[in-house]
Amino acid sequence: MSSPRQTPLHAVHESLGATFTEFAGWQMPVRYSSDTAEHNAVRTGAGLFDLTHMGEILISGPQAAEALDYALVANTSAITPGRARYTMICNDAGGVLDDLIVYRLADQEFLVVANAANAAVVSAELAERVSGFDATHTDASDDYALIAVQGPNAVAILAPLTDTDLSTVKYFAGYRATVAGKDVLLARTGYTGEDGFELFTAPGDAEAVWQALTSSGAEHDLQPAGLSCRDTLRLEAGMPLYGNELSAELTPFHANLGRVVKLDKDADFVGKSALAAVAEKPTERTLVGLTTEQRRAPRHGYRVLDADGAEIGEVTSGAPSPTLGHPIGMAYVDREHSEPGTALQVDIRGRNVAVQVVELPFYRRNA
Repeated sequence: MSSPRQTPLHAVHESLGATFTEFAGWQMPVRYSSDTAEHNAVRTGAGLFDLTHMGEILISGPQAAEALDYALVANTSAITPGRARYTMICNDAGGVLDDLIVYRLADQEFLVVANAANAAVVSAELAERVSGFDATHTDASDDYALIAVQGPNAVAILAPLTDTDLSTVKYFAGYRATVAGKDVLLARTGYTGEDGFELFTAPGDAEAVWQALTSSGAEHDLQPAGLSCRDTLRLEAGMPLYGNELSAELTPFHANLGRVVKLDKDADFVGKSALAAVAEKPTERTLVGLTTEQRRAPRHGYRVLDADGAEIGEVTSGAPSPTLGHPIGMAYVDREHSEPGTALQVDIRGRNVAVQVVELPFYRRNA
């Protein structure tokens, strides 16, 4: 068995005392100090993340837009250069193979960013799906390191390091820029519920960019942040995680993300007929938020029960919420039990704990 890969920032993480975990074939920092401290830093100051394990696939050529219109559920042709879109790649049955962000870098050039665990699958699927078009597929994952700075102080931290006027960088945008003297793709997306930026750099430039951000962030409460707090941050923001809320057996409509499926676009696309059928009839189960005032948190795989103790769903993600001060979770439940305010129970290791259905997200930052 091969050893997990290390990012270009591995030595930096070691110097910061990171605890590592193997994830998707990579050795990644899971925390540096404490999960709660890093989570709170992102909510109140800023957090610095190494996300180099994500996959990057370039689709280019005269028919790049048409190829992605066929390959993905988005109307990719409608993305203007410099902008990005959240979308999904589905199978013929409409099941989600991964959720993605697509950046249109130029008229004939797109960067597709995939989750680390699915990067190889997405790359292979895209290679096959674009093969019938005048477009080129390039797995460029090894050409990028990826650093994210997330939190209310992200603009103040990044602004001194770039000539780009950050006030002009819209949400879900991606521009070529210079940061700390290094060429980057500067994006404004995020997976934490906070404002922030992603910097796609050459691997050899990653350490210089990280250290520049660290220096700039010293007076803005910036902390390095690991994968553990990233999970609680995205949970509070109601953002899905592949393997939990999304899978090849579930369509975007199950996760209340039918809005990303552009059934009205001119192009045919993989999974269109199956997704059109699902769109006409509500799914039997749907994704909801759960909260409890009890101490124990619902966790992935726990059974959800109705008031009489009958099983009506399953928890997909759950944890104590550092921001809200009580446990939260997401779950798929029978639609008849999905109204906010509905009293349910979760079987937590043999004990039925009272929970309540709430609207997602649990947390929304101030605009």
